Amino acid sequence: MAGVFDQIVGRQQADEVSEEQSPPEGKDSSHSMAEEGLAGTDGENSARTDVKLREVAQELLRMGLLEESLRPHLYRTALASMERLNATLEPLDLIARADEIRGLVFLAVRHEDGDVFQDEWSHPLVRKQRLNMEQTLLVAILRQHFIAYEQDAGTGAGDAMVAVDELIPHMQVYLGESGSEARERTRMLQLLDQLKGHGLVSAPDSHERVVIRSMIAHLANPENLTALLYELKARVAAESSDRQDSDKEGMP
Repeated sequence: MAGVFDQIVGRQQADEVSEEQSPPEGKDSSHSMAEEGLAGTDGENSARTDVKLREVAQELLRMGLLEESLRPHLYRTALASMERLNATLEPLDLIARADEIRGLVFLAVRHEDGDVFQDEWSHPLVRKQRLNMEQTLLVAILRQHFIAYEQDAGTGAGDAMVAVDELIPHMQVYLGESGSEARERTRMLQLLDQLKGHGLVSAPDSHERVVIRSMIAHLANPENLTALLYELKARVAAESSDRQDSDKEGMP
């Protein structure tokens, strides 16, 4: 018959054996959590958009357009994946459009059938880039030059160039003369630099000529631009008439 001491030792040995057979506390739970984490990572990676398509979408959101002449690889990817690209842009109420003749893919505000008309400039991603009156006027003048060039050289010909000195008189017709040629030139160069940021013109070359980018054909409704030109012309004519009347009244 085993004594009390033998019984105590026997129970301790049995406890040690059971501890060795059972896994350490927390091992199974940590292992399962690691497996779940790996499974979650795999799920996230599989749900992500293709890398090339992400690059296209990011470039479009950054610049608003892709030109075949400048970004040929991204341009071709956009054309080949237009449906998936627009599915990516849909939550932002944007849509990518292609002008293959001019080698362009550009962003536009999405309008669904039945939607109440909304000013595109009110879109949160474009409203901060709204053009002021002088910029819009210069866009209208540049667009006229671009369309005239394409009528002569053919649609998609590219390399439509215009000299800075040629643009200044057109602006003076609508805004009047400041009396300083240097000031007029500085204003024109500043406006062109601002439009360069919108992808509409290039930087002036050594002969102070700029290339009018093809995107200008899609920037604004030509009817609105024409209406702007007529309105500005009417204002200039009215102001000129008022000055002449005041001069006549002041004469003895």
